Amino acid sequence: MKAPSLTLGVEEEYQIIDPKTGELRSYITEILKEDSVVLGEVKPELHQSMVEVGTRVCHHPSEVRAELVRLRRLVMDLAAKQGLQVIAAGSHPFSSWLEQQITPLERYMGVKEDLQELAQRLLIFGTHVHIGIEDREFLIDAMNVSRYLLPHVLTLSTSSPFWMGRNTGLKSYRSIVFRDFPRTGIPRSLHSWSEFEGLVNTMVGTNCIPNASKIWWDVRPSWSYPTLEFRVCDVCTRVDEAVCIAALFQAIIAKLWKLRRDNLTFRVYPAALIDENKWRAVRYGLDGKLIDFGKSQELPARELIREMIEWFLDDVLDELGTRKEVEYAYRILAEGTSADRQLEVFKRTGDMKAVVDHLVRETAEGVD
Repeated sequence: MKAPSLTLGVEEEYQIIDPKTGELRSYITEILKEDSVVLGEVKPELHQSMVEVGTRVCHHPSEVRAELVRLRRLVMDLAAKQGLQVIAAGSHPFSSWLEQQITPLERYMGVKEDLQELAQRLLIFGTHVHIGIEDREFLIDAMNVSRYLLPHVLTLSTSSPFWMGRNTGLKSYRSIVFRDFPRTGIPRSLHSWSEFEGLVNTMVGTNCIPNASKIWWDVRPSWSYPTLEFRVCDVCTRVDEAVCIAALFQAIIAKLWKLRRDNLTFRVYPAALIDENKWRAVRYGLDGKLIDFGKSQELPARELIREMIEWFLDDVLDELGTRKEVEYAYRILAEGTSADRQLEVFKRTGDMKAVVDHLVRETAEGVD
């Protein structure tokens, strides 16, 4: 069996805001109308106040960094032409989903028609990471095993503590909103690529979905590319956080390949148990406890994240040359996530607009 390429591709979803009010602005079609040349890299999303970017295929997290800096700068410049700004956070601190316009493209109008109020409410923003895995059977194995670590990585990315001007008491409210969509969340384990293929074909054939892109699991095999796509994370406010998340997912797959090569593996746990850890990540973030299912014991999230890096991933980091990017997670453990920082700003100021201004500055860190 050939080793996976471990290529990287990252997609980020941003919010377009009015700097005077901090409110979301439905302006993506106007931005792209003026600059149609960038349509290949900057894409509209379900709501007109959203914009999505995708990196080129990268081989190292340092390339991901360069791409994200370039793309964030591009989007910021496009928005600035309209007197607007861009922020990266899993939810907007106070804008209402009731007031957002759906992007008038056939794809998104179809989603609105199919999912009705759920589509209107989906005012959330994520980071998606593709890891290149050419062997389809190993891709399925990697999906099954990597599910266990999804809550750990989500915990590092949380950036959506507010919803419609309220402190939700959760660190990733985005995860709760997305849960209402069908075909989301932690997937059940699969036995083979053919089982996944049969599942997709049955769902398409019975008009459940038009194609596999409408399966929105937290980790899913890509139907179009030889990649495993991780979709569990909130969008990362700082570029360095996004690079760290991408490096972590790459290292996880590299470690699983190394185990597979040596006829070893990691235990596959039921989705119901992993869901319990995901809930803890959503609710408490770094300040909570996650369950070590091998020990049947709950431990501080920070302790288990350190264990993931130092025990599970350590022996592949130097081979990949990504120790610096992965160990940025230690800074997140020390300083908190975007959600923690947003909450601190609101605690200090009592002002949601101040939270938006803070997000504008952090989104631009290392870009300007």
